[in-house]
Amino acid sequence: MQTTISSKYQIVIPKPARENLNLKPKQRLTVIEKDGMLILIPQSSIEELRGIAAGANIDEYREKRDRF
Repeated sequence: MQTTISSKYQIVIPKPARENLNLKPKQRLTVIEKDGMLILIPQSSIEELRGIAAGANIDEYREKRDRF
């Protein structure tokens, strides 16, 4: 997939990528520049993250007072 930078430095994310990543209008993206590349990472809302750790095993975690 390819896109073009407009005169206002805007880009259009190709439709297959938007659909695969379930991107929505006004969704925020984190932009990382690394080794001559731009990496776009979709941000998730706090509501979307709710329950993400449901069922996680916490038996092996230490309490704060046990940490150095």
